Amino acid sequence: MEPLTTLGVSLGLGLLIGLQRERTDNRLGGIRTFPIVSLFGTLCAWLAQAYGGWVVAAGLVAVFGIGAVHNALVARQPESDHGQTTEVAALLTFALGACLVAVDPTLSIVGAGVLVILLHLKEPMHLFVAKMGRQDMTAIMQLVVISLIVLPLLPDRAYGPYQVLNPFDIWRMVVLIVSISLAGYIVYKFVDPKAGTLLGGLLGGLISSTATTVSYARRARAALQGADLAILAILAASSVAFVRVMIEISVVAPGHTGALLPPIAAMLCCMILVTSAACFRPRPAQNDIPSPSNPAELKTALIFAAIYALVLFAIAAVKNHFGETALYGVALISGLTDMDAITLSVSRMVSEGRLGSGEGWRLILTASLSNLVFKGLVAGFLGGYRLGLRLALYFGLALAGGLAILWLWPASGVAG
Repeated sequence: MEPLTTLGVSLGLGLLIGLQRERTDNRLGGIRTFPIVSLFGTLCAWLAQAYGGWVVAAGLVAVFGIGAVHNALVARQPESDHGQTTEVAALLTFALGACLVAVDPTLSIVGAGVLVILLHLKEPMHLFVAKMGRQDMTAIMQLVVISLIVLPLLPDRAYGPYQVLNPFDIWRMVVLIVSISLAGYIVYKFVDPKAGTLLGGLLGGLISSTATTVSYARRARAALQGADLAILAILAASSVAFVRVMIEISVVAPGHTGALLPPIAAMLCCMILVTSAACFRPRPAQNDIPSPSNPAELKTALIFAAIYALVLFAIAAVKNHFGETALYGVALISGLTDMDAITLSVSRMVSEGRLGSGEGWRLILTASLSNLVFKGLVAGFLGGYRLGLRLALYFGLALAGGLAILWLWPASGVAG
């Protein structure tokens, strides 16, 4: 980057950060001070090329000293309630200006963007922390244990007769599923419990569509207020479950999304149409959204790891002994209670070249249709025959759409 261009970028980054700081009550610096700090960092980095790295260190100490003196003066004022955000932002602005010369301009630009966003999101971030209770923090800490402590300790090698049981890979899928579920769980914390049944179903589908089905079916029977609310929530959750499947496919088999995602997206469209039809029926007053359980429980993670490993082994064994056609039996069985395990297993095999993408999406879709049947039966058993009969109509339409996709989807669209 040319020197004048570098100075221009440094000035722009400082102005961007200073603009945000100008809107706060902190008087250490604003729209003039931060560009100066950024330019100071850039000039120090240039001087360091001729005189050594101590120039940058001395400049950083100087900026720190200015902030320290300012804090000392503010602390003497009565009833002062002064944070350290602006001072730290000034130090980072100096470092970003220096990185334009010493490291990589792209790093500085991205870093400045992240800094401005973090500074701007002060109130939402504080609100987020305020709404997180003990149970919610426990869920986040459990995700930390699962992803940052357990995962790195597992061996990254295949075991078993079919070389498909890799502890590291299995637990990595556990981290993925728990992360998706926990994201929905956290979003739930910011939603008014009286926000409505449709939103409750959408959030429930992101966490677990089967658990949402069980919850709303029980509430429909206990409240004696009819089946329409429960049907809407269950359909919404079942629709979002296909979004979840598409996310899992994109993460595990990114090179095959062109072949795997379109049929699943078509099934999602079918579910959206069916759910939309349910929205037009008159319903009783909205009831509260049921509280979801913590999706990051270690016991839940271990159970999913066992199911995922079992499905992986079953697919490899069945394919080896009976051929790919017999895999549909595995998909039907494994999809009854859980779509995640079969989706991840098939996507992984497609990604590794052990299974064609055409067979892959068909197995995933077959499992999803099996899951719809299972949820319909569970809802009818827990919520009563009225709920079961009405839900059977909607799920029947969705199943018809899914079977049509399996039968009519063009072969050219599944090659992979």
